[in-house]
Order: sequence, then structure tokens, then C-alpha cells
Amino acid sequence: MKKWLLAVMTVLVLAACGDTEQETDNGTEKDTQEIIDKGTVGFEVMGDSIEEAANVPAEEKEKILTAFNEYIDAFNAEDLDRYGETTSKNAKGFDYNLDLEEAKKAFEMYAINRQADDVTIVKYDDKEAQVFANLTVDMTEEETDTQVSSAGRQVTVFVKEDADWKVSSVYYIGENE
Repeated sequence: MKKWLLAVMTVLVLAACGDTEQETDNGTEKDTQEIIDKGTVGFEVMGDSIEEAANVPAEEKEKILTAFNEYIDAFNAEDLDRYGETTSKNAKGFDYNLDLEEAKKAFEMYAINRQADDVTIVKYDDKEAQVFANLTVDMTEEETDTQVSSAGRQVTVFVKEDADWKVSSVYYIGENE
């Protein structure tokens, strides 16, 4: 039951985030390299060393990190309107309306808490920023009170819309247990 719930948790959390998921297995490095080669993520998420982009203006860094924190906090608060404000209506990685539907389903079925650590802007230009974080997800199924946790690495891609940074796609690589 626990393995099944963990699989459901990963799918629901990632669907609710509009994520593109790459599971860790023997093909992780190949899968990660394919994402990089396609140009969707501009750096490798391998090893323990993550380097901060050097070209981020201080004011933009603050805005991007505030947008990332709001994205995590709105999801944890299960506030669908607030969460919708953090995501791009013209996202590259997901359909905005479908994303909100999936988030609503997840909020109804689960108590989910995402905790981000080592949050780092790893790629930046004036139109797009990529934010790396080690993510821990704790989830409890409301109906059965079954609890599971997972951890992984996430790259959240933000695009600048008007003066605001919005989530445009998310790439998650779960860790093997």
C-alpha cells in the first residue's frame, strides 16, 4: 500500500504543479542529459554542487526568490486562487487550467506539505530564471490517514510576465528510496 501511495503522491504532486517528471533509476543521467540537450533546462542536476548564476541583479534575485516562496507557500496553504496567481497562463510546461484542476483534486484528497531547501537561482536572463531546490514532500491521504514522504531535486522555470515572475514549467527528479 505504501509503494502505491508513494507513486500516487508523486503523480498527484507533480501533476498539481504542472511538472515534467524524470524518475531516478539507472537512466537518470541519460534522462537529465536529454532534458538539457532539448534546451528546457540549462544546467545539469547531478552531484552535490549547485552553482548560483552570477549575473542575477540583486533586485531581480529578490523578486524571483519571493515568487518561488509564494509558489511553495500557496500550494502548502491549499489556496487555489493564490496558487493560480503564481503560475503562468501561457506556461510552456503545462496547461494552466488543467494544472488548477489537478491541484484542486490533490487539495481535496491529500494534506501536502512541500519544503524547499538549498534554493538557488542557477540560470538567469531578463525573461527567464531557473530555480533549483532540494524538495521534501510530506503527504497524508485524508481518507485513510496514510502518510508518506519523498525527496528529490526540482528545477522551477520562471518567466517574466509584465513585472512579475511566474512558474512556466517544473522538472522534478525523485530520489530512490
